[in-house]
Amino acid sequence: MHDQSHSALAKRADQSVDSSPSQRLRADVCSSSKLFFLMEAHDGLSAALAERAGFKGLWASGLSIACALGYRDANEASWSQVVDAVERIVDSTQLPVLVDGDGGFGNFNNARLLARKLRQRGAAGVALEDSCFPKTNSFVDRHPLADVDEFSGRLRAMKDTVAQDFVLVARIEALIGGHGMDEAILRAHAYADAGADAILIHSRRSAADEILAFARAWQNRLPVVIIPTKYYRTPVSAYRKAHISTVIWANHAMRAAIAAMRQVYHRILTEESTSSIEPSIATLDEVFELLRYDELASAEARYLRPS
Repeated sequence: MHDQSHSALAKRADQSVDSSPSQRLRADVCSSSKLFFLMEAHDGLSAALAERAGFKGLWASGLSIACALGYRDANEASWSQVVDAVERIVDSTQLPVLVDGDGGFGNFNNARLLARKLRQRGAAGVALEDSCFPKTNSFVDRHPLADVDEFSGRLRAMKDTVAQDFVLVARIEALIGGHGMDEAILRAHAYADAGADAILIHSRRSAADEILAFARAWQNRLPVVIIPTKYYRTPVSAYRKAHISTVIWANHAMRAAIAAMRQVYHRILTEESTSSIEPSIATLDEVFELLRYDELASAEARYLRPS
């Protein structure tokens, strides 16, 4: 296990030298014929666990980062707090990170500032949604859509700021807002013209009919990214058949953590002991191994006590 861990780290280091995170994300989201999966992460620990599980890319979820900070997903967390959280995620893995940038936290100027700061912190790309500031979570309430031309200006400003160094995903909320397929397709064309590398189409329905209808109408003019939070019963084979590019599992680590912590807190409180829960939680040795305490020991031997 120890040798395998170091071998995997060396392999990832070689990959990082060969290509940048944004190049790897672009290859998987924009150029690959295979369905790609992005796993949600909201801090360094969840990012490390996702990489250890075998995922090849991460989604820095706005909802999950806000939850981890004790905020609602309504732009209560500032752009700088989101950028700081993304830095922790990036530093914890070698995986490319696509960031949930909400609507860019304002107009074109705020959006291009966000893009520049995210690139500086090592993110590989950003998804920008056509909502007005401040946004609310897509599943909480219907929110007004941004003007197409104004939002296209946000996309162009981001693209001009980060050029080809960043993957820019335009997220369309037209179906979420009940504006229909024609509006969604109109916006997709406008955002493609504005420089988007991929289109994220979102839906609140419990079935994937809207998403699949969009994919048929769009005809893969740009890669299509989806977030099947509500229509989770749809088999992945349907997305492959529809030539969907990327599936984002958008909030499941955060929701799993809430459920697990709630149960542990309740049991410790009622039992006034931790003995019964010890077999079902991570050991301290697992924590130390995950966060590479062995590397710190090796570094201490090299730098604090050199022979």
